[in-house]
Amino acid sequence: MLDGRLSLLTPEGISLALTPAGPGRRALAWGIDLAAWSLAVILLNMLVALLFGTDSTGRGFYLAGLFLTYWGYPVFCEVYCGGRTLGKRWMGLEVVRADGLPVGWRESVLRNLLLAADFLPFLYACGLVSMLCDRQFRRLGDLVAGTLVIYRTQPKRRAAVADVAPQPLPWPLSPREQRALLDLVERAGRLSPERAHELADLAEPLTGLRGAASLARLRAFAAGLTR
Repeated sequence: MLDGRLSLLTPEGISLALTPAGPGRRALAWGIDLAAWSLAVILLNMLVALLFGTDSTGRGFYLAGLFLTYWGYPVFCEVYCGGRTLGKRWMGLEVVRADGLPVGWRESVLRNLLLAADFLPFLYACGLVSMLCDRQFRRLGDLVAGTLVIYRTQPKRRAAVADVAPQPLPWPLSPREQRALLDLVERAGRLSPERAHELADLAEPLTGLRGAASLARLRAFAAGLTR
């Protein structure tokens, strides 16, 4: 597709539209994470020096802290923070499995351990070449772990239904029919009265009315669905 989206179907029959993130946005997210980690390292160094001084014990704690923060920070965030480090959150990105599900320990550890391979021979050259050669912009770590970095979609909030007295439906509607009813009521205010009444006439079998009266009853049905 021209917009680069992936359409995945879950075992529950839910269609997911995922948009892979390109190298530019991911590089900015990585830069933010690097800045945050560097600040944490400076604070760690000051804390260790304050508690243990500069002897071998202090250096040992400092090196252990470097290791844990460098390798543990992205894994912890991806597993427990919705697939997002600070940089990914700032850039509106998240890491998911190739099937659209959240990443687990295995996927996150694999993709982050292979950062070393992506860095080769310098400045993440292998990772960049891999992303440019892959339609889903996956680096080597993503290919091995079976993960994707995608743009995080923000759910759209439905406009509030007009303040009318709710009315029960004369018979149950399918989820698709309920969405069509809510969409019509929400868009009616942006349409000309003639067009809104014309669309409301199509729901005459449901409302038993036509024109403005049919639209008013549809609004009451929609209020009953949303309250």
